[in-house]
Amino acid sequence: MYTKKIYFSGGSFYELQEVFAHVRGVQDTCVGYINGSGQVSHEMVQNGSQKAIMGVEICYDPKKTDISTLMDILFAVINPYSRDKQGECAGSMYSSGVYYAAAEDAPLVDLHMNFIANRGRPPAAAEASLTLNDPNHDRRLLRRCYARAMPLQCFQPAGEEHQHYLRKHPGGHTFIDFFRLRELRIIS
Repeated sequence: MYTKKIYFSGGSFYELQEVFAHVRGVQDTCVGYINGSGQVSHEMVQNGSQKAIMGVEICYDPKKTDISTLMDILFAVINPYSRDKQGECAGSMYSSGVYYAAAEDAPLVDLHMNFIANRGRPPAAAEASLTLNDPNHDRRLLRRCYARAMPLQCFQPAGEEHQHYLRKHPGGHTFIDFFRLRELRIIS
C-alpha cells in the first residue's frame, strides 16, 4: 500500500496524536520532535535547552484522505491565530504548523495556509481603513496567523512512554472536545 507522511504541530502532541489516530485513511501516527538538531529528548525540549517543536507524524493513505482534509481537521482543533499557545500548553515548542516531507506537497500546503491566513479578513482597502484607535473596528478582523508551513528538516520520535499517551492514560486532561469530534463524525 502506498502511503504519504505529513507532520503537524500545535499544542500537546498527545492530543494531536489521539485526534489523527482516529481519522479515516490515517494508517499510523507517531509523536516526536520536529526540526530539532542533534539528539533531542522530551526533557530538553521542555526546559528549553534544545530547540524543537513537539508534533505528530501522520502516515496516511492518499486514496482515502488528503492533505487538505487533514489540515482542515488540524485547524478545527487548534487555533492558528494563537502564538505559541494551545489550551494550557504555552511556549515555542508548542507552536502550530504544517511540515511537509515531499516537495510535491508544498503547493497544496501553501494554498491551504494562504486560505487560513486570510480567512475572515476584510479586503485590503477596508483593512487599511481600520485602526486600533477606531472604536468601531473589530480586532478579530486584524488577527494574525501564527501557524507556519515549511519543509520538514528532521523528525525524531519521542520515547515509547509518550506514544499514544492519552490511550494509556484515558483520564488525562485535554482541551480538545473529542466527544464533539465523534459526534460530527470527524473522527471515529
